[in-house]
Amino acid sequence: MQKSFLKIFKNKRVLITGHTGFKGSWLTLWLHLNGAKILGLSDKIPTTPSHFKLLRLNKKIISKIIDIRNLNKLRSTFKKFKPDYVFHLAAQSIVKRSYFDTSKTWQTNVIGTLNVLECLKLQKKETIAVMITSDKAYKNIETKKGYIENDILSGTDPYGASKSSADICISSYVKSFFSTKKNKVFIITARAGNVIGGGDWMEDRLLPDIVRSNNQKKPVIIRNLKATRPWQHVLDVLNGYLLAAYKLKKNKKLHGQAFNFGPSIKKNINVNEVLNISKELWPKIKWKVKKDKKSYSENTLLQLNCTKSKSILGWKSILSFKNTIKLTIDWYKKYYSKESTVFNLSSKHIKNFERKL
Repeated sequence: MQKSFLKIFKNKRVLITGHTGFKGSWLTLWLHLNGAKILGLSDKIPTTPSHFKLLRLNKKIISKIIDIRNLNKLRSTFKKFKPDYVFHLAAQSIVKRSYFDTSKTWQTNVIGTLNVLECLKLQKKETIAVMITSDKAYKNIETKKGYIENDILSGTDPYGASKSSADICISSYVKSFFSTKKNKVFIITARAGNVIGGGDWMEDRLLPDIVRSNNQKKPVIIRNLKATRPWQHVLDVLNGYLLAAYKLKKNKKLHGQAFNFGPSIKKNINVNEVLNISKELWPKIKWKVKKDKKSYSENTLLQLNCTKSKSILGWKSILSFKNTIKLTIDWYKKYYSKESTVFNLSSKHIKNFERKL
């Protein structure tokens, strides 16, 4: 797929929930660079520093502080903006936090998703919606076989279970409210794995933890060197979301389907390998292993099978694992050395990525 598919978003009204988060800020920037008219909705700036704030996107788009659990405010906003495209990313996305802020995790991830769907019911013009859930929505049986889109949805921890429930909620709404001949709303569900890249300062994520610890001149604490994740660059995943929206616009038969977006499963990459490659690129990095005295569990092995996305959407992961780490480390190096403004730095990463499409 040539990068020309991005032209479909020029001058279109795009509503993004969770636009101040890590993935949300990159998606907002990418669509802004391609001429979209963007309305971003979020309940807060989630981290300090913040990629969104450093990009100064609030001066370039319409940005509103709205909690997606507030249906009345959300409904009013949708009604006024009349989006052509909706990307629903807003979520409580940290597994560890879901154990300590369980109620809000469920409310945000399930009721928030339900509220977005309720707003979509009121749309009177054609609207394409990409609803983001998670690889952790799948029932994880710790197998090397990658999960496919029709595998059982049954997350076990509060975060995973809430994402499974959100996924089921989306499917229910598609069948119950968005399947008539007069339907104007078309939906795809996107499931992705661990996304990394510059500008992420969220807690309990490996690369941000490495960067924070290195900046504070102390070793990063590692819980499990053998834990395997589908590590992937944020632009690879967002390319999947954008391509899904484009393909759904062109082919309404994709309505209601789910798609995985993850790296190749030919080689499982564990935390230890991420650390070693990071150290090659940034020799000052140090770490030590210290198992948490925790009351929560984490999956050790998690992989996605993305054959469906590749065959139907024409999507593929552009960046290799090593290039993903290199690009991420390079972003943070340039940020801390103040070589460039964050807007120029992140825009350059996007433009370089587009050249590979």
